[in-house]
Amino acid sequence: MYDSMEQCLVLGKKGKERQYGYGGRKRGNATGHGQQEIRVRKNTGKRIVRGRRIGRTAWVACMAAAIGGISFALAVQVLAASEGLRFRGPGTGIGNGAETGSPDGSGTAGGGTGMESGTGDAGGSQSVGTVSSNVAVPDAAEQPDAAEPGHPLIAIDAGHGGEDEGCKAGGILEKDINLAVAELVRDKLEGMGYHVMMVRDGDSYLSKEDRAKAANEGGADLYVSIHQNSSEYKDAEGIEVWYDGTDETRDSKRLALLVGQQTVKAAQAQERETQGETDLHVLCNTRMPACLIETGFLTNEGEHGRLADGEYRERLAEGIVRGIDYYFHPKTMYLTFDDGPTEENTARVLDILKERNIKATFFLVGENVRNHPEVARRIVEEGHTIGIHCDNHDYGVVYESVDSYLRDFEAAYETVKEVTGVEVKLFRFPGGSVNAYNAEVREDIIREMTERGFIYFDWNASLEDAVKKSTPEQLVANGVETTLGRKTVVMLAHDVVYNTGICLEELLDRLPEYRMEVLTEDVEPVQF
Repeated sequence: MYDSMEQCLVLGKKGKERQYGYGGRKRGNATGHGQQEIRVRKNTGKRIVRGRRIGRTAWVACMAAAIGGISFALAVQVLAASEGLRFRGPGTGIGNGAETGSPDGSGTAGGGTGMESGTGDAGGSQSVGTVSSNVAVPDAAEQPDAAEPGHPLIAIDAGHGGEDEGCKAGGILEKDINLAVAELVRDKLEGMGYHVMMVRDGDSYLSKEDRAKAANEGGADLYVSIHQNSSEYKDAEGIEVWYDGTDETRDSKRLALLVGQQTVKAAQAQERETQGETDLHVLCNTRMPACLIETGFLTNEGEHGRLADGEYRERLAEGIVRGIDYYFHPKTMYLTFDDGPTEENTARVLDILKERNIKATFFLVGENVRNHPEVARRIVEEGHTIGIHCDNHDYGVVYESVDSYLRDFEAAYETVKEVTGVEVKLFRFPGGSVNAYNAEVREDIIREMTERGFIYFDWNASLEDAVKKSTPEQLVANGVETTLGRKTVVMLAHDVVYNTGICLEELLDRLPEYRMEVLTEDVEPVQF
């Protein structure tokens, strides 16, 4: 526990090491914690392509074409850009064709609003290697009419810009750090074959409305806004990610979890809890999955120094890119549950899976199917795969001989068939295929079951929830740690265990890099 609310705000934690963003800028309160001054900008009347001003560029292009300085086709492209038409492709941005208005943040908080109140400035602006330009001449070779099929278009938005500096500390401006990280993200994504739209490319100001409009009209597949954080509490630190939690249709939560998880891992930074309660315009008014990442606190002395370091920014960019790539190319997990069904605990698991539209595999115990036939039928009706575990789970009886194993299996098989109508082909040995009870009969059982057309599955990751007195927090940690980053995981859990149902939602949130699938006869089995 914490000695005071101030300590909780500084550390951004609540409860057992869980990270909350109360120390940051986006959630203010009556005492001013995390509040930020908002400065409203006047309309500038300028149109922007990749963040560059092109007020008289079209006229210059036409004159150049007239005297042979550039091709007529290029002049046409420039004219189109001046009218708000858009060209996109690898490494290009988008013309928003909209008048600028207010800053890119929300009126409720920082990260995308104006200056941070009370942060102070040591004087001057320290360069972080960004380049600004007021000239925009679209190149036909670099800007095809549309992105190639199969290559997603990612909108990367460096927060603030131009006269909107964002927060600042020790001579470093947020807008410069944001752009430096965004450019690294762009380069890495393009190197992987992604198309990238730089919503702000250069030291230019765009309103929050223009940013959302650019991403929407450009047809972006993802939107990621990059910001820095600040707080009146100088010890506040860590990476924090925001998304619109009121819209479940865009899958923004998964994107936010991935970007946050991978960036924390790459930068070895403090993790703060992902936040879904926000009214930030760029998150609530974009039509694609969207998130906003605050990669650190400029007001924290340690993070301030790291954010000014180019190598550290490379690591931040690598994490953001890895999160984006996992969004489109997830690893595969087969979530499996043994020993059910039970009335209460299995129902809780099924409710969570249904809400998240996740399908799993249940290895059933015949005795429990007879006791809870309605739950077994629900498992099948909701699209999950079922397999046979055993009939009564008495290892001494089951593994007494090959015949005793077969009798137990057949009893469970007939029960499941009668109750659910499914003739299963998958099974899991009680205790796994290698255990202290079946050493003398294991190979003979495997041979006989294989000849009968059955396939057995073991596992390569586990919640270890069969151990008594395990807390939900420990079960989540076990599940995450035992995946070992594998591309394909068969996760063992037990739906008869109360704490398994309690921790399941958090477990799934901690594994956003995995796509959940059901086991089938076509899946290469994991076997001990």
